[in-house]
Amino acid sequence: MHDDRRRFSRIPFDAHTLLQQDDWCVAVQLIDISLRGLLVMQPDQWDTTRAKAPFVAIIDLSEGSQIRMEVSLAHAEEGLLGFQCEHIDLDSISHLRRLVALNLGDAALLERELAALL
Repeated sequence: MHDDRRRFSRIPFDAHTLLQQDDWCVAVQLIDISLRGLLVMQPDQWDTTRAKAPFVAIIDLSEGSQIRMEVSLAHAEEGLLGFQCEHIDLDSISHLRRLVALNLGDAALLERELAALL
């Protein structure tokens, strides 16, 4: 069976990343990011009871910019947490689009991924 979930290129990326949920906040190690979500190492302070509620992921970029996205946990396995993007603001999607474009180096592929996102 063909797995359709990988329509979005995953970009290996290392940046200071926080996961927030209400008054809880933890720094996580970012593994990769895509237009559809992100993959992080599971932090030591991970509490599985938090998994059902949404999170805000904050990824610090150079020049003081940030990518902020509302995410939900899609999967947790082998010490990794995969989050699916539920909402992202215009500034953040612009930063993410530029990051993906720089790493893909293929404008046509980027446009296909953006079209699939919509």
